[in-house]
Order: sequence, then structure tokens, then C-alpha cells
Amino acid sequence: MTGRLCEPSRFLPRFMSVLRQFASKFRSKKLCLIADNSLLIRRAASTILHDMRFQVAEADNGQDVLAACREQKPDAVLLDGMIAKQGSFSYLRMLANDSAGAFHDRIKIILCTAERNPTEIARAIDAGADEYLVKPFDRAVLYAKFHQLGLTA
Repeated sequence: MTGRLCEPSRFLPRFMSVLRQFASKFRSKKLCLIADNSLLIRRAASTILHDMRFQVAEADNGQDVLAACREQKPDAVLLDGMIAKQGSFSYLRMLANDSAGAFHDRIKIILCTAERNPTEIARAIDAGADEYLVKPFDRAVLYAKFHQLGLTA
């Protein structure tokens, strides 16, 4: 019986999960998850966010976004509109509605889209986005949106 309790394959994943949760409470910089299927957009946003003193994590699809949010507990998600719409905004709704459960506190969600259609932007806000950015964006616009949401590092 004691052999099963010390089995590393059972103990280690849970231990690592608890350790990551504990460490996330004490990290000095805020963490932003950049979720975009475009490597170029992820790199540009990452550079700007590093300059804003954020830690950055990246994801390129909806499944990875949810997994990263559960594991890394970001303060904000810069979510590509195409990823959000892959499931008719289901990823956006999951992030917005589950933030008290699997995620910590309330993750701020900024939808990043090439859509300039006010109806689509309104649908995204209704689905749970806190703010939106229209691509292409620059440093000043990204900073302003983050500042507006109280996300200064």
C-alpha cells in the first residue's frame, strides 16, 4: 500500500500543478497570454508586452488557449478574433464564464480582430470580451487598452 502513495507517476503531475498555482500568486510581473494563429502578430504583441514589463505566453489555437489559462493563470488574454469565432465565440464564453472556477479571479480578455464590423464587436463583448483591438494595432493602442482595463505591470 505504501508503494502506491509514493508512485511518482501519480504524485508528480498533481504536485507540479499545485506548485505552479502557488508560484503564480507570487510572480512579480503580470502574465498575458497571446492567442493568435499568426506568428507575426504573436511576435509583435510579445515585443510590445515585454516592453510594458509583462511576462508573455503564447497559444495558436483555442484548445491551447483553454489549457494555458488553466495551467498558467494569466492576468490577461489577447485573443484573436478568428480563434474566438472558431467555436462561435465558445472559447471566449468559456474564458469569461469559468474564470472563477478553473482559472483564477477574472481574466481580462481583449479580443484582437481585423473586423471593423460593429455588430461583430458587439457580439464579442456580449460573449465576454472586456475590450477589443482592431488589427493592425500599434504600441500606443495596445498600451491604452491595457491601461484602460487596469492591466499595467
